[in-house]
Amino acid sequence: MRNKCMKIFQVDSFTSKPFTGNPAGVCILSGNIPDFDMLKIANEMNLPETAFLQEKDGGYDLRWFTPQAEVELCSHATLASAHVLWEIGALDPDEIASFDTLSGRLTAKKNDAWIDLDFPAEYETNTEAPVELTRALDVKLKYVGKNRFDYLVEVESEEKVRDMKPDFDLLKKVSCRGVIVTSKADAGRYDFVSRFFAPAIGVDEDPVTGSAHCCLGPYWESRLKKSEFEAFQLSERGGVVRVKVVPGSGRVILGGRAVTVIKGELVYGC
Repeated sequence: MRNKCMKIFQVDSFTSKPFTGNPAGVCILSGNIPDFDMLKIANEMNLPETAFLQEKDGGYDLRWFTPQAEVELCSHATLASAHVLWEIGALDPDEIASFDTLSGRLTAKKNDAWIDLDFPAEYETNTEAPVELTRALDVKLKYVGKNRFDYLVEVESEEKVRDMKPDFDLLKKVSCRGVIVTSKADAGRYDFVSRFFAPAIGVDEDPVTGSAHCCLGPYWESRLKKSEFEAFQLSERGGVVRVKVVPGSGRVILGGRAVTVIKGELVYGC
């Protein structure tokens, strides 16, 4: 069949500096393409997630794919998508970006140099740690919880989070999307730190995971007795996430910045 073209971007999210933060692909579709083709494109991009946007009345349909699977919630690729729509003039700077997703309606709006995402809070509940999880992390676990996507593990210190070297083969055997590891920050501007591992969906370590902060915000709210945070994800690339837990709403506001590093046109055969 005849090749199709689409606009494609690579955006570094939760950062203002190129080559840091979490890279995301953003593909703007002019029509429907098969799910399998989206997965092939995401695999070709070989980024933690690639977003696929299709305009419709009142907003955009938005889907996210890792190189191996579609996911139900991804904030850094949503941040990247909103950033691109404002950057190319598809939305005016004062317009809200509205996305219909597998996790319902999500919105983004500009906040000076930052972008605020309105996302669902993902509350964890205390649980026993699977044997594979304990062995794979190989550190003392202060707390283990689980939400609909991930395990949440608190460890003793920022140093333990930073120095962790998980066994990814063992983590693949844990039944979940991923594993959030966190601790209170040692000092300075950040309230807490984290890392995120998701080898089961093809991402050994995600550089900056906004959707994990949908769980981390409520978790640290109960422990630090505050509802607004500035957090740092301690991956090699690193990134900053602002988190605000909205009382009584079941929602969190995730704040981040983004920078485009690649613009182009993707041509593929269907």
